[in-house]
Amino acid sequence: MNALEERLTERRRDFHRNPELGFQENRTRLEVARELRAIGLEVHEGVGVVGVLRSGKGNRAIALRADMDALPIAETSVHDHVSETPGVMHACGHDGHMTMLLGAAARLAKNPDFDGTAVFLFQPNEEHGLGARAMIDEGVLERFPVDEVYAIHNLPGAPTGQVSSRTGIICNSETLFEIEVQGRGGHASMPQTGVDAITVASEIVLALQTIVARKLPPAAGTVVSVTEFVTDGQRNVLPGQAILKGDFRARSPEDRTAVKKFMRQISEGVAAAHGVTVSVSFAAEFIETINAQEPTDAVYRAAEAAGCETVRERPPMSFSEDFAQFSNAVPGCFLLMGNGETGAHGQPLHASDYDFNDELLPIGAEFWVQLVRDRLPFRKD
Repeated sequence: MNALEERLTERRRDFHRNPELGFQENRTRLEVARELRAIGLEVHEGVGVVGVLRSGKGNRAIALRADMDALPIAETSVHDHVSETPGVMHACGHDGHMTMLLGAAARLAKNPDFDGTAVFLFQPNEEHGLGARAMIDEGVLERFPVDEVYAIHNLPGAPTGQVSSRTGIICNSETLFEIEVQGRGGHASMPQTGVDAITVASEIVLALQTIVARKLPPAAGTVVSVTEFVTDGQRNVLPGQAILKGDFRARSPEDRTAVKKFMRQISEGVAAAHGVTVSVSFAAEFIETINAQEPTDAVYRAAEAAGCETVRERPPMSFSEDFAQFSNAVPGCFLLMGNGETGAHGQPLHASDYDFNDELLPIGAEFWVQLVRDRLPFRKD
């Protein structure tokens, strides 16, 4: 391990030992700001942290984003840098994302061989889809206007350092839903005297699966998941109320609208068949993440220049990403970088024994440096 790898590994593992949940990244923000100042960047602190590095006389600017928050998951790993915060861990690799970006900022500050402005965005609360919007609402894009914006997410199960992306939709939207069934409770020995809310809600759960299987094209990429089933029943009491909660993912605003319509039709139809009432509500958490053509092409070039295996036009990811708010406001590209195929590095994101691959740290930092050079080159004339 060379000096750079050792320094980045130490930094990443410190972040891992000290995870913080969304909008609670107090220590993390202080550490990020301290490191950015130490390498000579102009630093601005708000809901997130912004580092600004200017070089040459160019007017172009690009932004590079890393997310800072951890997850409410109890870590079950056995390595020597496990979380020291009970019930909280970096199970999505945001510790690595921050470290790669800090490494790139340090390299560029030491050798600013680009012409323009590089803006380093360290965003809070990505996991709940609130941090990017909070930074935008605070005015980050007005205060630090940029021409393009980029973000990396590690991808367990893919070869270490492999870069993949695509033009157009790269990550699904996420919409939360809640379906409340109002039946009529009764005695468990005499179900015919009431309307068992569990039975009605169970029919709705099964019927919702026909949205993906029969109401949308097979390649639509929609996912509908019921994740909670709550009733007011007891050991010998049939429930009069049942609440279903969950989320659905979609790859276009049109599909989002269609899924909402079908969910209402199905829920109201099943409820009507049983003579009970139902209410359906939705909350959009994440919009679709869309990659623009030119920034995506730039990602491919930078990846190849950095020596990374590159996969173009990969299939879209079914998960959602708060970066969508940035790329909705400014042309951008969200890319995946392989985290490794075995052990903790190959475990799924959000698994309690997942860990970011430290071998990826210098690779990611080098990619960021190459991207800045590509998008902010010195003019030859």
